[in-house]
Amino acid sequence: MTFNSLPFLIFLPIVVITYYLLAPKWRWIMLLAASYLFYMWWNPAYIILILFSTLINFYSSHAIERHASKQQKKKYLYLCLITNLGILFIFKYYGLFTQAFMGIADIFGVKARLPFLNLLLPVGISFYTFQTLSYTLNVYFGKQKAEKHLGYFALFVTFFPQLVAGPIERYDRLTPQLKTPHYPSYENFSNGFRLIIFGLFIKMVIADNLAPYVEEIYSQPAAYNTFHLMAGLGFYSFQIYADFYGYSTIALGSALLIGVNLMDNFKTPYLSASIREFWRRWHISLSTWFRDYVYIPLGGNRVKWSRWALNIFIVYTLSGLWHGANWTFLIWGSIFGLMFIIERFFYERFGIISTQKWGIRRIFGVLITFVIVTLAWIFFRSSSLSNALSMFEALWNNTVLADPWRPDPFIMFWLGLFIILDILLFNNRFDQWCSKKPLWLRWTIYTLLIFGITAFSGIDNQPFIYFQF
Repeated sequence: MTFNSLPFLIFLPIVVITYYLLAPKWRWIMLLAASYLFYMWWNPAYIILILFSTLINFYSSHAIERHASKQQKKKYLYLCLITNLGILFIFKYYGLFTQAFMGIADIFGVKARLPFLNLLLPVGISFYTFQTLSYTLNVYFGKQKAEKHLGYFALFVTFFPQLVAGPIERYDRLTPQLKTPHYPSYENFSNGFRLIIFGLFIKMVIADNLAPYVEEIYSQPAAYNTFHLMAGLGFYSFQIYADFYGYSTIALGSALLIGVNLMDNFKTPYLSASIREFWRRWHISLSTWFRDYVYIPLGGNRVKWSRWALNIFIVYTLSGLWHGANWTFLIWGSIFGLMFIIERFFYERFGIISTQKWGIRRIFGVLITFVIVTLAWIFFRSSSLSNALSMFEALWNNTVLADPWRPDPFIMFWLGLFIILDILLFNNRFDQWCSKKPLWLRWTIYTLLIFGITAFSGIDNQPFIYFQF
């Protein structure tokens, strides 16, 4: 079930009410059952993968903690890594690997073919795989003790608000909250509902209404001129932002209804004045995961400049590959890696922009960063490399003015409102920002958001974009 569906609007109140009616010692069982039901709504068979991953990580972490020998610890760590990443590879990357393998074989004149596997990608597999791996790696590095309670560990892996599209939580932050008895709180209810309403608004009114225009532009870029295409690219920047930000915001609100605070996954990323700042504000749980478990182990910035540049490039390329088994994602990640390296060499070394205080230099940095990110989204959105190149070709060549491209004025109104809200929310979260406003202003905002949801939601119920990852 999706957050913007009728089943979820029935499911969530039942879970919240049942949670508070049960004695604290039984709540984990109900939450675990609800989380399994939530995931099985898509494809019941794939719950087996989550159960297998849960057991492998649970028992591997205990084996790692039990053995004193570093060699034995590594053996169980490798078992865990190979199993989890192997499942991810088979379901997500086998097709790309097959394509690359046979392409290389053809170059050398070798007739080699690999079997074709027609597997449906399990929803959220990249998210829960990374979440479980962070736990096992922390046990291996001695940063935390292995969880003794299989039920609570399973709940950590499958907690339904953030199961299929994040945020990617850490064990030491989420599990203590799941073990703590929570009681009904006006503050949690009010903030939770604020986040849910705001998340539904930006998903259903902004992202879903922009989706048809974006699809139109990307399906036939040659039919539009440069100005129309630029508008369409801008629409996609806000579509993917509103879509993923909307999901994360609803997840935060849903968890808060039972007293659990999930980490913020977005902090107004399009107000970033550099690529580095953008990744500190966009999909924060993923960027911090790669920082802690890939970038720092590679040496981070404690190495010579050339090695640091290689580390950055590796991290961003892997981040691109994490998003999907397509060459376009690999290029998308590589672009950010290269831009990060160039930015540090030129921008930071010579102080061309300032990322601290608002002024001309920061505004210039925000505009440049938004343009770079928007152009990079072309590879992210395109189904193939040829589609991406067709878009760039049309952008360059189709400069002749054509009939005006007129999106619905109401969509432009709501998009403008969202952009204004995003500017006002700089370094703030919607619920916390809203709670500080006068009563009349808060209810004006609520009324406007609810009116938008009920009257201007997209005609087609678009799936959340990040479900495919």
